[in-house]
Amino acid sequence: MDYRSAGVDIDLGRALVKGIQERVARTKVPSSGSSGTLGGIGGFAGLFELPTGYQAPVLVAGTDGVGTKLQIAQQWGQHRGVGIDLVAMCVNDVLTVGAKPLFFLDYIATGKLEPDALLQVIDGILEGCQQAGCELLGGETAEMPGFYPPGEYDLAGFCVGIVEKSAILDGSQVCIGDRLLALPSSGVHSNGYSLVRRIVAEGGWTWDHQPQGWERPLGEVFLTPTRIYVEAVHQLQQAGIEIHGMAHITGGGIPENLPRCLAPTQAARLTPHSWRIPREFSWLQEQGQVETDEMFRTFNLGVGYVLVVPPDVQERVQSLLPEAQAIGEVVAAEAGEHPVRVLGLENWGSL
Repeated sequence: MDYRSAGVDIDLGRALVKGIQERVARTKVPSSGSSGTLGGIGGFAGLFELPTGYQAPVLVAGTDGVGTKLQIAQQWGQHRGVGIDLVAMCVNDVLTVGAKPLFFLDYIATGKLEPDALLQVIDGILEGCQQAGCELLGGETAEMPGFYPPGEYDLAGFCVGIVEKSAILDGSQVCIGDRLLALPSSGVHSNGYSLVRRIVAEGGWTWDHQPQGWERPLGEVFLTPTRIYVEAVHQLQQAGIEIHGMAHITGGGIPENLPRCLAPTQAARLTPHSWRIPREFSWLQEQGQVETDEMFRTFNLGVGYVLVVPPDVQERVQSLLPEAQAIGEVVAAEAGEHPVRVLGLENWGSL
């Protein structure tokens, strides 16, 4: 007996690492010399030189995965997008405290190495890192026969960013009357896919089904990668625009995520129908007969990221980011109500 007969192919794993090294070398952005990776992919650990120019630098870390959206990628045979998702879910979280993403690490676990699929994932991770302006510092690929069925894999991502201590957004900056500006999502992003898959399965649909009036089949629509908001926020920071808070709208939707950047005595009042809700959400609601309140608690409904800004900078933000939509304002939490309640949803009606 040998390791290969037990299901682990060391030679194939070495070839996969070589393929990753070549991809990283082709996509690496030259460092200015003040910061960046030291060494390359393939060692026991990754090294990163911290950037200069900070008086009291604070490191910010985040970790996440892609969830059951991976099952659609594996059934559809398209894997690049979930690599972007993996980066997006981490860097967008780190961004909310005002941090600049520095580097990213990935963990890929599978029952049997499928180099073509996994290199597609790596290509997506590298594309996501480029969009976020960070480095792929390293990662781990674990082949675990008998633990995962052949052809299946799972992903985890880890991002580290940096922020000046005095510039950390912690909720204390948000004021009553601040405006809520939404940056659109690219679709469902990477949350709520257990419900998406159930609706599709119980409706008797397949991922290659194309609903009437749609330009793409379900598989392509629901594999649209999560949008990365680093460049948009960077534009505002470079322009010196004051930002009081930011929220990444992930699992739990707007009601669970928006209050995370507010004070306990504050709430968010949303203006009903103040932004465009992509049609895939209306399709999911109709096909699954999902209540509107449940849609809000499960999906982003077209809002991927929320900026909390003073009223007097709203126009400047929208001139730099024309896609930013005013969706409401910060108000005082009502007496007797839970402080994290998002007001206005009871007046929404259907999507």
